[in-house]
Amino acid sequence: MRLTARQLNRATLARQLLLRRRRIEVVDAVHAVAALQAQSPAGPYLGLWNRVSSFDAADLDRAYAEHQVVKASLMRMTRHTVTAEDYPAFHVAMVEDLRRGRLGDPRFTVGGVSIDEADALMPHVIAFAADARTKAELEAMIAERAGTDAGKPVWWAYRYLTPIVHAPTGGPWSFGDRPSYLAARVEPFVGERAAAIAVLIRRYLEAFGPASATDIGMFTMLPQPPIKAGLALLADELVKYEGPDGKPLLDVPDGQWPPEDSPARPRLLPMWDNVLTAYRDRSRVVPEAYRRVIGKNNGDTLPSVLVDGYVAGVWRPAPDANGGIEVTAFHRLDAATWDQLESEARSLVSFLRERQPDVYRRYGHWWKTLPSAEVRMLAG
Repeated sequence: MRLTARQLNRATLARQLLLRRRRIEVVDAVHAVAALQAQSPAGPYLGLWNRVSSFDAADLDRAYAEHQVVKASLMRMTRHTVTAEDYPAFHVAMVEDLRRGRLGDPRFTVGGVSIDEADALMPHVIAFAADARTKAELEAMIAERAGTDAGKPVWWAYRYLTPIVHAPTGGPWSFGDRPSYLAARVEPFVGERAAAIAVLIRRYLEAFGPASATDIGMFTMLPQPPIKAGLALLADELVKYEGPDGKPLLDVPDGQWPPEDSPARPRLLPMWDNVLTAYRDRSRVVPEAYRRVIGKNNGDTLPSVLVDGYVAGVWRPAPDANGGIEVTAFHRLDAATWDQLESEARSLVSFLRERQPDVYRRYGHWWKTLPSAEVRMLAG
């Protein structure tokens, strides 16, 4: 069966809770979307605000505090929020390739600690992190055990390789700019790495499918050989389709398939939202003409406006003190769409007011070079 681009777009929106907001518990929402990129502390909150009906930020605060969801460096070596249930498999799936990248890097080897010595030290560091520890405390502990020059290089590697997550530190979004760390309070994954990768692939397809093996590689940054090993374990479970270009796509058998004509209200997505970056071919959600506009060479992905399920512009808090949302549209939008965006902006202003009205202010320099067909100040 060959799928249309519109079918793929609507399937992605439905599975990512972006076709319509859902009345769903926070932990269930995080599970549904597989992972929320958390490079910015605000990201998971704004991601859920876009997806959950009547979302209360305090519910995510509580889920972090109670370790129902965790923030950790996982896919693409980037911070993500995932459920505590998913974390063990995701960590095991990613850690072997992270080890090769980290333990062979001069930023680790400069400390003079061998890989065997680092592995022997790791259980002690995990035990030390049974209580929340700052970066300085962890580096000092490592330096005391492994040598005065080892603290920073070893922790630079360990923060990706150990089952250690970010500890909530307060602030508007549970985590501040100076992180603390905590040993993951979860049962370890039982099984071979290929089995963990199979779990990760299945969860990715549930949240983003149908997709290709190269899409899976884009989302995870895993090489194709381990992805193929994971897919081999799922061979009897997955269904196959053809994409609009005739290339093979894989999916779970019970994935959501809303009608192609399903309406999709505008959304104001956070920076780095995974729906913008989860595919090799991002045209499923990001028109090719706008891919390099919202995605920058340094990895920044701008807070984006979805119109009818596709990126149509970007947004930011008003650069002055009027408290509104500035929307830059890359092409002309009709009056009904602007009315819907006004409603979204009013809700967003109310949501941000209690937390961080000037969220993403530090990224305002990107707006100096944006193309635009129309710029409007909404909800000011």
